[in-house]
Amino acid sequence: MLFIYFHGMIIKYAEYTASYVDVKKCPEAKLPEFSFIGRSNVGKSSLINSLCGRKALSKVSKTPGKTQTINFFDINHRFNLVDLPGYGFAKKSKTQRDQWDNMIRNYILHREQLRYVALLIDARIPPQQSDLDFCNWMGKNNVPFIILFTKSDKPGSREVITNTQNFNNRLLENWTALPPSFITSAVSNYGRESVLDFIHQAVEEYYQGGDRLSL
Repeated sequence: MLFIYFHGMIIKYAEYTASYVDVKKCPEAKLPEFSFIGRSNVGKSSLINSLCGRKALSKVSKTPGKTQTINFFDINHRFNLVDLPGYGFAKKSKTQRDQWDNMIRNYILHREQLRYVALLIDARIPPQQSDLDFCNWMGKNNVPFIILFTKSDKPGSREVITNTQNFNNRLLENWTALPPSFITSAVSNYGRESVLDFIHQAVEEYYQGGDRLSL
């Protein structure tokens, strides 16, 4: 069996459990949850696989908008990673986009087990208004979240540095402090240790009786 060790976390078990389209039907178990969201094709499934040390835990597709349900992955029987549908995929009908939007927002606002939302941002491109709008929406609703800059296969490149700095600068137009952020790559596993260490700390706080955090 493959054990992945990062600071305080050893991943011994990582399995897909179920998918849902209705938040009310999501599992009632009180495991803490960490959800992953971002624009379509930002690399959510690839990053989940990278974090868990598995090649096909979450199905990767080159087709934007492939994830259409709330997908749960049991990690060590101790917490869940949750893959949410991507937003901003224009080729779906407005009705479909509205359904996804309502499902996502209902989950984020009303899921008591949710500890953090991980918002994935493509580090290869300039700041996108849809990502900034989603950040601001979570901030207004006091949703705890972190930012994961994805596809940073060359983390020190001028492109990555410029795009991440520009994104943070745009946030600071409305924010007095930035949420925690990490630069990641599912190809090289860059940043994986830091992200898992952050999750581990939040899981320990949950089991020690900490309430859901707010920004």
